[in-house]
Amino acid sequence: MEFVAHFVGSLGIIWGPIMALISICLVALIIMLFLDLRMGVAVPTHFVEEFTDTVNKRQFKQAFDLARSDPSFVARVLTAGMSRLQYGLEDAREAAVNMLDSVKSSKERLNSYLALVGTVGPLLGLVGTVVGMIGAFRNLGGNTADAAAGVAKQVNAQSLSVDISHALCMTLAGVFLAVVALFFNALFKNRIINVSMEAGNIADDLLTQMYHNSKKPAPPATAPVAAPAVAAVDPRVAGVAPGKPA
Repeated sequence: MEFVAHFVGSLGIIWGPIMALISICLVALIIMLFLDLRMGVAVPTHFVEEFTDTVNKRQFKQAFDLARSDPSFVARVLTAGMSRLQYGLEDAREAAVNMLDSVKSSKERLNSYLALVGTVGPLLGLVGTVVGMIGAFRNLGGNTADAAAGVAKQVNAQSLSVDISHALCMTLAGVFLAVVALFFNALFKNRIINVSMEAGNIADDLLTQMYHNSKKPAPPATAPVAAPAVAAVDPRVAGVAPGKPA
């Protein structure tokens, strides 16, 4: 606890809030990307099964509405592809690929902020360290008035070591932020690639299945079997004269 109190106090009222704000944004960004890039969220199994079942039943309008109302990665790609399916399978695939690239770029743009923190963090720590070291060396050399008067000032080694320790705490804070940010940046970069490939392959399979099902002839409707009608029997046809008993 003593180290934590020393560390927090070393950041000061200027660098402390800056580092705290960057840390909060970093944690929020990591949590958001972690939740968005789960395979079960990007390519939900229940959606794929329901969509496949709907297409096999030739309920294409319901399948389009199902994909359009689902916020998942694969559903957005499918929606873009189905909107062009009437112009052919190749046009649908091209629209799906464009949407896939768009969604992938949005995730990569968020992930790039982690790389930004990984780059800026050590620089902020270095700035704080330099400022702290300047203060330490000023204490080492004495104040300006004493230096101008030629009065020698006795150096307190303990006070000087505390000043240097405060300065190095800024370096530690910046390096720690950079290590965390760069680690998750590499992790999410690989996950974005895997999720994009999986969503693209599944969307292409579902589009192909829907296209071929739409080209199949509709099954013939079963004609309803009419109940046999009871025909009125003409007495003359039955061989019975009208008005006379048989």
